[in-house]
Amino acid sequence: MHKKFVNHCTIDINLIPDGPILIKSGRQGADPTKPDMEFVETYYQGKRSLYLPGSSLKGAIRAHSERIVRTVGRENRDKNNPDILWASNPLNERQYDYLKSLSSTDQIYRQSSFTDQMFGSTFIASRVRIEDAYPTEINQLKIEERNGVAIDRVFGSAKPGALFNYQVCTSGEFKTKIHLKNFTLAQLGLIGLVLRDLNEGWFGIGFAKSRGLGTVGVKYNSAVVKYPGCKVEENQIFTIGKSQKSWSHTSLLGAGEFFSEDEPNDYGFPQPDRTETPVGAKPMDLGFGVELTWQGEVIHDLFMRAVKSWSNLLEGGKAA
Repeated sequence: MHKKFVNHCTIDINLIPDGPILIKSGRQGADPTKPDMEFVETYYQGKRSLYLPGSSLKGAIRAHSERIVRTVGRENRDKNNPDILWASNPLNERQYDYLKSLSSTDQIYRQSSFTDQMFGSTFIASRVRIEDAYPTEINQLKIEERNGVAIDRVFGSAKPGALFNYQVCTSGEFKTKIHLKNFTLAQLGLIGLVLRDLNEGWFGIGFAKSRGLGTVGVKYNSAVVKYPGCKVEENQIFTIGKSQKSWSHTSLLGAGEFFSEDEPNDYGFPQPDRTETPVGAKPMDLGFGVELTWQGEVIHDLFMRAVKSWSNLLEGGKAA
């Protein structure tokens, strides 16, 4: 399915530290004046600046997505219904042995867990991409240095000579984008749930999350859903090509909607997979393709509708 581009969602957000956060650089420099644990840095807008790596954000988002899915689904296959697998364990290679005998990508996709279908595995590519988060204003970043001590797990006291210091960011805003391509509405709904929980402090990012670090607030800027192979005319969305399909111009469409009657749905995408929204479609740049745009708090409505599809999927018992 990665050979086609039927729909794409870009979620533009700002992450605002709700207390200290630290994503470690992974190395200790030779400068004795710097803390033992430094924040990752890069050059941005001509200056050295802190940033939040997209890989770190994706890891935290994937981990919490798996928690949500395991809460309502299963981590192992049900003998009575072996086609359903909600969340596999990426660290358990034996869980993937059954995929080695499959030859086609559509079979691998259908037999993969719901979370692997979204975030990928060693057998299928990810549908989710998260950009590095850079500060909106470098001068607004507030960086502090704090002290810590290693605790002896046997005696519960501080280890001799175990003092260390680390760098944290306590103020500022970091801007990033989450991209989801060829998605189902249930997959979009799960992303909405994860962002809700991140904003409410249910999980954090970076170092020492269990010690109070890493919580952030989420500010929504915009969400744009695009259908690159469609056009909009007279309040209708039409596919471009031989097998023309049409929907209302306020339709939010999952990937399964774009399969025609004469085209087999080998990937098992849910059908139907659409809902109506208060947002109308407009032509994309250059007049080719269609896009729907949500701004600010209206994005909550987008996730509300997508989460309903996620709930319907759970009740139907199909991980597609």
